[in-house]
Amino acid sequence: MAAATAAAAAASASSSARKGETYTDTKRRDDVRMANILAARAVADAVRTSLGPRGMDKMIASASSGDVVITNDGATILQRMSLLQPAARMLVDLSRSQDSAAGDGTTSVVVLAGSLLRRSLSLLSSGLHPTSLSDALHRLSLRAVDALHAMSIPLDLSDRGSLVKSAATALSSKVVSQYSSLLAPIAVDAVLAALDPAHPDLVDLRDVRVVKKLGGTVDDTELVRGLVFDKKASHAAGGPTRVENAKIAVVQFQISPPKTDIEQSVVVSDYAQMDRILREERNYILGMVKKIKATGCNVLLIQKSILRDAVTDLSLHYLAKAKILVVKDVERDDIEFITKTLNCLPIANIEHFREDKLGHADLVEEVPVGDGRIVKIMGIKDMGRTATVLVRGSNLLVIDEAERSLHDALCVVRCLVKKRFLIAGGGAPEIEMSMQLAAWAKELQGAESYCIKEFAEALEVIPYTLAENAGLNPIAIVTELRNQHAKGEINAGINVRKGQITNMLEENVVQPLLVSTSAITLATEFVRMILKIDDIVTVR
Repeated sequence: MAAATAAAAAASASSSARKGETYTDTKRRDDVRMANILAARAVADAVRTSLGPRGMDKMIASASSGDVVITNDGATILQRMSLLQPAARMLVDLSRSQDSAAGDGTTSVVVLAGSLLRRSLSLLSSGLHPTSLSDALHRLSLRAVDALHAMSIPLDLSDRGSLVKSAATALSSKVVSQYSSLLAPIAVDAVLAALDPAHPDLVDLRDVRVVKKLGGTVDDTELVRGLVFDKKASHAAGGPTRVENAKIAVVQFQISPPKTDIEQSVVVSDYAQMDRILREERNYILGMVKKIKATGCNVLLIQKSILRDAVTDLSLHYLAKAKILVVKDVERDDIEFITKTLNCLPIANIEHFREDKLGHADLVEEVPVGDGRIVKIMGIKDMGRTATVLVRGSNLLVIDEAERSLHDALCVVRCLVKKRFLIAGGGAPEIEMSMQLAAWAKELQGAESYCIKEFAEALEVIPYTLAENAGLNPIAIVTELRNQHAKGEINAGINVRKGQITNMLEENVVQPLLVSTSAITLATEFVRMILKIDDIVTVR
């Protein structure tokens, strides 16, 4: 009897031990996951009101410097935010990734990620495992990209009208949207000018230079077939400000008296020796100017020097006597662009100054612009594949926003060069994806079907937000939009100006396929990453 009792007690102890081994406290993991999701959702909700043509703008004031920025560009808003929570900072990286991949859709990708996180929280509270949600999101993103490809329209780069329409759609939600009819063609022409036929699928936007100049209005913005310098020609000794049939040299050496290699001072007390030093300096500079003039050069672009003065008053005097136009303090970062445009070589030493290293242009002149002056180089012979855009505006806030908007338009055209397909805008792709994924979910079984159905509904946040920001009834609009797509109108979208559902292709509201595919792929990747995090480890 005693043996039986002991055996029963041992069995009970081992059973309780096994139960202790199998029990795992998941409260901390759930709390970390919940904190990450809530932080990311809070940031997404902050930028959600700036989505679409009728979205609100944000005024971002810097507490330290007092600088103010007015914009509704998602990437700019998020980059200016001071965020501490790691998951919230990951949302900034998400927006930056969309900006580098497509250039547009930076607000959409954040809003989409926030909506998917909201649905994920609902599914997690139902008891589903994060890995199941992650796998479902991966399959959903692949299926969604296929749906977008199915509704896309091929594009030919010779169709300039379609390129302009897509650039205008990207500009429609910006502060400077009223100037989209001017900026969109400029963006298209600039990208096509920089397109290299040897690499027809690649465009380097560093070959499109944007120069900002205060004064005038955005209407005065222009595409310059040449070079523009936001500085005036040197007037120190009455040098020329207009040169025809220009021979241009880009120099990286100093036209000034040499200095010793080490920091030291030389004391000269004899007047004869002082005169000799000054005479030697004059002869040294005069010799350099004669070598420059001997090649026929009549325009000098001088790189900014950090070692000593690139030019002195004496050298400017001799250059003016030789009728050579001088633009000094050219930034080192601009040298590559300038030499590519002029189709010339930078000259690093006076001994290498030869005529075959010069660029040629019909006209170099200084022109007044606004309150200041700029130097224009026009009619460049054998000009490289580059473009320059001169952006004007009445104040710095407008100029900066015009530059950001123009960058988005340039990126949209670059997307179309890279992936030559267009799709309708106005929330049409998101509703079509949502309906196709919901239909696919019915064919699946188990928890995956439930997950994909929830995530498919999450995609409706884009048309819902577009309608909400336009002051329309979002529920009625999205219901009507679903109804139109169910009838086979795959290009039906929200026309925020008319306040109704119309065919987006007929309204010329189009966007690159790459913007939408990149947004859905990046948003699902971000949500999967957040779901997989179950702890935050702080390292000192």
